Amino acid sequence: MEVKTVLITQARSGSTRLPRKILKEINSESLLEIHLKRLNKCKNVSKIIVATTDKPEDKVIYDYAIDRGFNSFRGSESDVLDRFYQAVRNENSDWIVRVTSDCPLIDPILVDKLINFAHSNNKDYCSNILIENFPDGQDIEVFKYSALEIAWKNAKLSSEREHVTPYIRNNSDFSGRSLFSAINFDCTNDYSMIRMTVDEGRDFDLIKVLINDLGTDKTWLEYTNHIINNDLNKINNSIIRNEGLLKSLKND
Repeated sequence: MEVKTVLITQARSGSTRLPRKILKEINSESLLEIHLKRLNKCKNVSKIIVATTDKPEDKVIYDYAIDRGFNSFRGSESDVLDRFYQAVRNENSDWIVRVTSDCPLIDPILVDKLINFAHSNNKDYCSNILIENFPDGQDIEVFKYSALEIAWKNAKLSSEREHVTPYIRNNSDFSGRSLFSAINFDCTNDYSMIRMTVDEGRDFDLIKVLINDLGTDKTWLEYTNHIINNDLNKINNSIIRNEGLLKSLKND
């Protein structure tokens, strides 16, 4: 029987640091469109769902996805774990892939590799962020639907509801617990100082340089090497990684 793997990308127009960032355009293409076109090249994904919020201003994202032939779902803005679960609960899926739409240059080949890695190791949770050696903006998580359901039923902390997977990671054998099994997809070098995600204007400036220099169809490593070789990380390397999660943990 074929394994069903559903990819969910979370997307919203609200952002305190760079409002409507995923709708900002480079060469007449929005960051969201670039993101989705790249993900559409994934060979191991059965379905892509754009999970946005039920706020009125995010209907534009829902319509945008539907108009371009993608599936979309609208749910809670703050309880993103519930949004994910509701988006996929009727899909009869075995595995879930989580990415975020503020990562326009997410690498579809890397996504496929992580899916294969997760399937072959048969762990509840697999990602390349348990040890953060990949560039920020290439974050990929693959986990069993059963793990998502357990997290949805049991997660209580705001950080666990707002960021989808902390409950799974915090209760995994990677963190010394036993509820879930987890494994990291390793990177041979440490590229954690490289940012390809878009949180602020400086991030957008870097993505614009990358796309103008190399186009929108290169691998994560080609973009990374271009940043390193041309000293482009000075554009945005002072921005803190995972600032949103750190803020949620503080609020817990």
